[in-house]
Amino acid sequence: MKVRIISAIVALAILIPLIMIGGIPFAIACSILGVLAYKEILDLQKSHKKFPLVVVILGLVSLLFMIIGNYNSILLTYRLILIPLVLVLLPTVFYENDKYSTHDALYLLACIYLIGMLFNLFIIIRSVNVHVLVYLLSISIATDTFAYAIGCLIGKHKMTKISPNKSWEGFGAGLIGGTIIAMIVYVNLIGPFSFRILITTLLLSLVGQAGDLFYSKIKRENGIKDFSNIMPGHGGVLDRLDSISFIMFAYMILLWTV
Repeated sequence: MKVRIISAIVALAILIPLIMIGGIPFAIACSILGVLAYKEILDLQKSHKKFPLVVVILGLVSLLFMIIGNYNSILLTYRLILIPLVLVLLPTVFYENDKYSTHDALYLLACIYLIGMLFNLFIIIRSVNVHVLVYLLSISIATDTFAYAIGCLIGKHKMTKISPNKSWEGFGAGLIGGTIIAMIVYVNLIGPFSFRILITTLLLSLVGQAGDLFYSKIKRENGIKDFSNIMPGHGGVLDRLDSISFIMFAYMILLWTV
């Protein structure tokens, strides 16, 4: 627990100034985290076989292009989608199936889209309104914190086999605590209270916990506890992106459709 708390404090001490500064430093930080997340995906032993070096490099180029290739619009452009599509899929015609198959290419492409879109959204939302980014992060952090703390203290009813340590008590605490804390952040930084925002925040907290389970399923399928050990007590980059990635995606869907 002590190591976990210290790691969290150090991470926040680095993250908060970068969010406040924004601009190029923040974009560089997002790119670095994206590359680290990409490595964690490549290191998974059971999800795929080892990719050829050329494919790894093309995938990295595609990922960086997705992360920093669009500053001017909150909407995805065709070039952000098509360039990774070509760079990752086309090499399958030059390799035998045992080296690099279409199955491998589609897996890698999905991972690049997942990571690339997330960090691109971090940069775009930060450039548009830093307070919205803080609000979304507060949903993820508060939900995870309450779910973990209450789950450890009184969690008795197991929630799912995907993540045996998660309990319904922790789930409920995360949902309520995350919504309350995020609403406080919203009211103080963005705008007045409304039931529409309350329902939106509650929904995003719920989606965040679903995202947590999605990444837990990936780890379970690969027989690992954490994606890496970059943050002692917390795991790797993907371990910290589990809930916020789905929260960001769901927020954009709601923004475009509601």
